[in-house]
Amino acid sequence: MGKRRDARLLAVQFLYQVEVGAKQDLDRSLLNFWDTTEAATALRKLAEPAIRGVLANYEELNAQITKYSHNWELKRIAAVDRNILRLALYEMLHCPDIPPVVSINEAIEIAKQLSTEESGRFVNGILDQIIKTLNRPARGDADGGRKNK
Repeated sequence: MGKRRDARLLAVQFLYQVEVGAKQDLDRSLLNFWDTTEAATALRKLAEPAIRGVLANYEELNAQITKYSHNWELKRIAAVDRNILRLALYEMLHCPDIPPVVSINEAIEIAKQLSTEESGRFVNGILDQIIKTLNRPARGDADGGRKNK
């Protein structure tokens, strides 16, 4: 498993913890989380911007998930699956350097690892609907894979 997936796993775990735990200051929560996970600094540097991004865009992400999860109220989706969806959707909407198909594939694998096989299919179904609405290439970054020199 690569360090980006490890960082995504940590992000999902933190987001889950925030959702089901007692509400407290984000910075304090992150410090406590990093102290208990013993995550390497490199993983923290990858996970923390994603965590903050998801939380900063929480309502927007929830609205999109609700819009595309036909016949499922947000609260009926398992908490782990909700947070996997939020993270993947955040990457798809706000991280132009990450191809959307990568976010989807990672979300499916994390759902299989942290939840159930059915969760992988459920996550895929929702994100597959959303990817069709994006104004960016599904398989490349926003500049088509070209980096400014």
